[in-house]
Amino acid sequence: MRAWYVDQPGPIATHPLALGERPDPEPGPGDLLLRVLVCGVCRTDLHLAEGDLAPRRHGVVPGHQVVGVVEALGADLADPSGDPAASGTPAVGDRVGIAWLRGTCGRCRWCRRGEENLCPASTYTGWDADGGFAERAVVPAAFAYALPPGLDDEHLAPLLCGGIIGYRALRRANLPPGGRLGIYGFGSSAHLTAQVAMAGGAEVHVLTRDEGSRALARELGVASVGGATDRPPVPLDSAIVFAPVGELVPVALEALDRGGTLALAGIHMTDVPSLHYARHLFLERDLRTVTANTRADGEDLLRLAAVLDLDVRTTSYAFGDTGTALRDLAEGRVTGSAVVRVADG
Repeated sequence: MRAWYVDQPGPIATHPLALGERPDPEPGPGDLLLRVLVCGVCRTDLHLAEGDLAPRRHGVVPGHQVVGVVEALGADLADPSGDPAASGTPAVGDRVGIAWLRGTCGRCRWCRRGEENLCPASTYTGWDADGGFAERAVVPAAFAYALPPGLDDEHLAPLLCGGIIGYRALRRANLPPGGRLGIYGFGSSAHLTAQVAMAGGAEVHVLTRDEGSRALARELGVASVGGATDRPPVPLDSAIVFAPVGELVPVALEALDRGGTLALAGIHMTDVPSLHYARHLFLERDLRTVTANTRADGEDLLRLAAVLDLDVRTTSYAFGDTGTALRDLAEGRVTGSAVVRVADG
C-alpha cells in the first residue's frame, strides 16, 4: 500500500512527509483492518511533522480523522455463531471511524472513573501507531466509532478530531445555558464547536486574525467577529483558545466576566506569558486545559452531529497531494477543514 510517513521532522518547507510503499497491515487480536476512504488533516499532524510534537517512532504515518470500510477482523473477534454483529463488533463492509485516542489500560484510577483520556498508558493514532495517511489502517475494535448514516465520508472525517476535541473543550469551558462564549482561532475544530454551542442557545463571539476565517464565522451566524487580540463587545462567560498561541491566554482571560472559564484546546501551544493575578485570574476565573478525549466524548458528538445538520466546511485534496494539504494548513490557506481523499488516489 501507499502511505505518507514522517521522515525527518522539521519546518513544513523542508517536506518532512515522504510518500512510499508499505506492506499492508495485518489485524491482530481485537483489531479491525480498514480500507481508508478519507482522512482529515489536523493541526496535530502538522505539529508532528514539524517536530513540535516529537514522533514516538521513526516513519510513523500521521492522520487520525479516518473514515474507512472494514476489510478484515482480528481472528478473535467473530462471534461463535459466525455473526460479528452478535458480539457488537463491526462486520466486514461496515463504515467506521478512527480517532486520536486508540488505547488505554482500562485499569488505572483515571480509566476506572471515566477519565480514560488521562490514562498514563494511553496510545494515539498517527503518533504511537500508524494512522490514516495511508491506503489501509488498523484500529482496535474497542476504539473504532460507528458512524451516522446521514453524513458523507468527507464531512464526517473532521468530526473525528476537530469535532470531538471541540466538544470536549466546550464541556471544559463550563458554558452556562444561554451564555456568552468567546472562540479564539477559527479553524477546523472551532467552526464546528461554534455551531454546537449556538445550537444549545449560546451567544458566540469569534476572535481570529484570518480574514477568511472571519468571513466563515459571519456566514455561520455568530454574534460578533473581531481580530485575535480584540476585546469582544461583551464580557464572556466562557472562552476556548483553539489557536496554538500562548500569547492569547492572557487576552482571553482578561475578556472573561466574573467566574468565567477559559479552556485551552490544543495539544501544543507556544509559551504562555506571565499572568497578572488581579487582571487575569482574580474574581474566580478558571483556566483549564484539554487532554485528548474519551470515547464517550466521541459517541456524544456523533449523536449530536446526526441531528444538528452541522455545516462542515472542507477543502479536499487527492491522496497524492497530502503534503500540499499539510503545507496549506501551515500557511493559513485552509478555511474550515482539510480532508484527503485516499480511496480515489
